[in-house]
Amino acid sequence: MNIKVFDSESFCGYKQITTFYSDFSIADHFGVNAIKDTYKRAFKDWKRDYKYLTELVLVLNWKIWEHHGSNDEYAKVYNELWQEADEYACTHLKGDELNYFYATTD
Repeated sequence: MNIKVFDSESFCGYKQITTFYSDFSIADHFGVNAIKDTYKRAFKDWKRDYKYLTELVLVLNWKIWEHHGSNDEYAKVYNELWQEADEYACTHLKGDELNYFYATTD
């Protein structure tokens, strides 16, 4: 299995702090249920860590664009998951944590 690597630092200057991108790249090989399960576990475990939550939102967005036009089913699933995680972050993060989120995802 060839796992896609994404050089986010070269792309947008953001240095990844989690394995989320690799985790979702592995899930991509196993289908929609694996993608949803990977999200469910990551979100449950890390939604209270604002930096990890921020990176989860970033990774979901990158995955939307990765699959847009080549696998619209995956792009749609990633978009739904991104909307959920983004809404959670915008609703639950406050102060410096929300500022970090907006500065990083902008």
